Amino acid sequence: MDFTKRLQRAIVRGEQARTAEGRRKTQQALTEDELKMLHSKCRLDLSEHIENCLRSLTDHFPGFDFQTIVGEEGWGAKINRDDFQAGRGRQSENLYSRLEMVIRPFSPTHIVELAAKGTIRNKEVFNRTHYQFLAQYDAESFQELIDLWTLEYAEQYAARS
Repeated sequence: MDFTKRLQRAIVRGEQARTAEGRRKTQQALTEDELKMLHSKCRLDLSEHIENCLRSLTDHFPGFDFQTIVGEEGWGAKINRDDFQAGRGRQSENLYSRLEMVIRPFSPTHIVELAAKGTIRNKEVFNRTHYQFLAQYDAESFQELIDLWTLEYAEQYAARS
């Protein structure tokens, strides 16, 4: 067999391999509906974990009000409290503290996004966001991050109040 025929066969084999690889990737790729269902499952699991963590904070720091968040901004929970500080020779002031964590709604970028805001005595202590692509979602890393941010807030709140 001459070189030209072998070259043509090699090209055909390469094109067939590319086509087969494309079909395999297409079959593996999640459809939009499957991605939405996966996001919903992730959101439910993570929002439940957020609620459990923030409820634990209210048990250790009386005076915080707990509220579940379900809406356009996401799903999760928040705790907040207002303190009144009366000072000698100076004006009284209201001191506001809160911790809010939400899983943002499904978006065309196909990510799971966790957003958190923490304020202690009228001072923002953090405003963070973390995300992962749905195809690479790792529940354990999100739960560890929720735990870490909750513990960090608790430590800072205990140090400042």
